[in-house]
Order: sequence, then structure tokens, then C-alpha cells
Amino acid sequence: MTDVTNGAPTVRTGTAQDLEAVLAFWSHAAEGTDRRDSEPALRRLIERDPEALLIAELDGRMVGTVIAGWDGWRCHLYRLAVDPAHRRRGIARFLLDTAEKRFAEHGGMRVDAMVLDDNTLAHHAWTAAGYVRQPQWGRWVKPL
Repeated sequence: MTDVTNGAPTVRTGTAQDLEAVLAFWSHAAEGTDRRDSEPALRRLIERDPEALLIAELDGRMVGTVIAGWDGWRCHLYRLAVDPAHRRRGIARFLLDTAEKRFAEHGGMRVDAMVLDDNTLAHHAWTAAGYVRQPQWGRWVKPL
């Protein structure tokens, strides 16, 4: 539930003008920032899917993000991050609800999320939002 004493956040889609701020936000608020996040990579994301990058704001200040990727077949969530000063106020849940509505509008039937095994703080947020870990699946990767 959103902390209404500080007002409800708004969620909007990110644009090319947000990319530098999003990268700075992730370095402060996200776990696992050792990935190859870059402005060109984010630019490719929003050029391919202009509604994928969701930004939560309070009083015009970025307080959360999530990438809600829809490939036409599956729904994927990445980079859920909330400013540490604004956690436990429902911002992550608000972002996830917005992403799930987007997916439902596209006909999506199931959502998966990339969550680091060691990010136990995030595990609580995902569980509270109704997500369950599937231990029978593993992620296989190959750098390009």
C-alpha cells in the first residue's frame, strides 16, 4: 500500500531525456549494478518498446523504476529499484501493478521477474506482490 502521507507516486514511461538520470538512479538504488547498463542500451530498449521503462515519481523526483518488457509472447520484469529513502511505502508495488496492467492490455498471461538470489530484501517485496520463485528453472547466459 502506498504511503499516502507523502502522496501517491505517479508512474510514467521513460524517454531518451531520462537515460542519464536512470543510470545514476540505478547506481544508487539498484542491486547488481555490475551489468553493462549504458545509455545506448537503454536507448535501444525505448526505441524498440517505448512503454517498457517505467519511472515512479514523487513531487517530480524519481523514486523508482522497473523495466516491463513485452516481447509479444512473454512478460518480463527487470530493474525494479526504489530509492532507499522511499522504501516500504508501496512504490515497488505501485510500479508492479502498473507493469501488470500494461501486460494485461497486451494480452499477457504470465509475468516473470529477474531477481538476484542474494537480494533477500527484494525477495520480500516480490513475495508480497504475489510472485513465487520457481526452483525448477535456471538462467543460462552467454555474453555477446
